[in-house]
Amino acid sequence: MESALLRYTVNFSGHSKTVAHHRSDSEIPRLKSCPGGSKEEWYANVLSRRSVMATGFSLVSSTAIGGEALAVVKQGLLAGRVPGLSEPDDEGWRTYRRPDEKSGGHGVGWSPIIPYAFSVPQDWNEVPVSIADLGGTEIDLRFASPKEGRLSVIVAPVLRFADNLGDDVKIENIGPPAKVINAFGPEVIGENVEGKVLSSNVAEHDGRLYYQFELEPPHVLITATAAGNRLYLFSVTGNGLQWKRSYKDLKRIATSFRVV
Repeated sequence: MESALLRYTVNFSGHSKTVAHHRSDSEIPRLKSCPGGSKEEWYANVLSRRSVMATGFSLVSSTAIGGEALAVVKQGLLAGRVPGLSEPDDEGWRTYRRPDEKSGGHGVGWSPIIPYAFSVPQDWNEVPVSIADLGGTEIDLRFASPKEGRLSVIVAPVLRFADNLGDDVKIENIGPPAKVINAFGPEVIGENVEGKVLSSNVAEHDGRLYYQFELEPPHVLITATAAGNRLYLFSVTGNGLQWKRSYKDLKRIATSFRVV
């Protein structure tokens, strides 16, 4: 039985994607089977007969308008946006919360990662994480904005640094701010932080302490805390121009980090 490769374009959110799908001869309606029909009507007939599954999204319905296929897109549990990312608020900021079902346990025997949350302006989006990145396999998440900068979340097992802290670690159990930034700052910037710490602060939210640091050079804001048997390092950075233009937003992002 011969097979054919069916190609068509799906538009959503201002972008287009070409989808390829193999069909056997018996499944593909021929143009001659639609007497008097136009080419556009034939394509509409093909698209309306099937729901098409493609990587990262499901096409749950489709129709032809002016010969162009438009699709209703459902992405995971949150239609049309990154799972875990809210709609913009009145100020145009969105809140990201790590989905409970997200994979990534960082080793057999480790408890599930306790979710965290932070806020970003609406032009920030999640970007792929590579094990070749600074921080390696312990980078849990990356976000970036072409205008303002980028951020990352490192979730590191505390047993890498001490073996007597238990399974419900607080950041103060690891040490004071100076000890934490000297020990873990290199995880973020890739070099010793001596002489680079411009300021440090301790904030408390819902009974949990957060150590907040500003380093230069490079320009970076770091928020550190601990929960369960892991240390969380949330870093926000940008190049010189981004830092100058968007420092207020970068600072707000850095101080919004919470373990929830």
